[in-house]
Amino acid sequence: MARRSVREPPQLAKPVDEVPAGSLAVLRREAADCRRCPLWRHATQTVFGTGPRRAAMMLIGEQPGAHEDLEGQPFVGPAGRLLREALADAGLDAAEMYMTNTVKHFKYEQRGKARLHKRASASEQAACRPWLAAELLQVRPRVVVALGAMAAQTLFGTTFRISRQRGTWQALGEETQALATWHPSAILRMPSPQRERTRAELVADLALAATALA
Repeated sequence: MARRSVREPPQLAKPVDEVPAGSLAVLRREAADCRRCPLWRHATQTVFGTGPRRAAMMLIGEQPGAHEDLEGQPFVGPAGRLLREALADAGLDAAEMYMTNTVKHFKYEQRGKARLHKRASASEQAACRPWLAAELLQVRPRVVVALGAMAAQTLFGTTFRISRQRGTWQALGEETQALATWHPSAILRMPSPQRERTRAELVADLALAATALA
């Protein structure tokens, strides 16, 4: 398949030399056979983004979990349920969002029968950046919400900190603005009452995004 060279896509903080070309359907088929890094060896399948081709808003998470790995779709586990509840509380329809992850394969450590989430390395994240760049170029959302530090730093650079800069608008080219907020899985791991307070911050940030779309 023909590809186009892009020195520095405006949507990402670090350059992507070669962005895969083609429709979302073509990209999804190609990503299913991705061998850019070793994560495919133990994952059940590639978890590519889902949602409307011209969604006005894109939600970018970090990497698939165990539920996503089995079902092949992003945000279908407990964190996904929390995200959909927060979207509803912010007046947004999850069905109208394009949802994806920075990394497309589940990385884990086997502990008995359990598969425990393990953070993708810098090289594994870099291997997946072309897929994310291609999704952004195809969907061309007006608003992007980065969920968690990995997604935020992929978009805004490694100095970005969720704890200090969440909910602040960043420009991603001339037609797209973005902000970062907490990842739902991080909220689930927090003790009460921190969990309730942080969930409220997630809803408030999503409400900002909803206002930008209005």
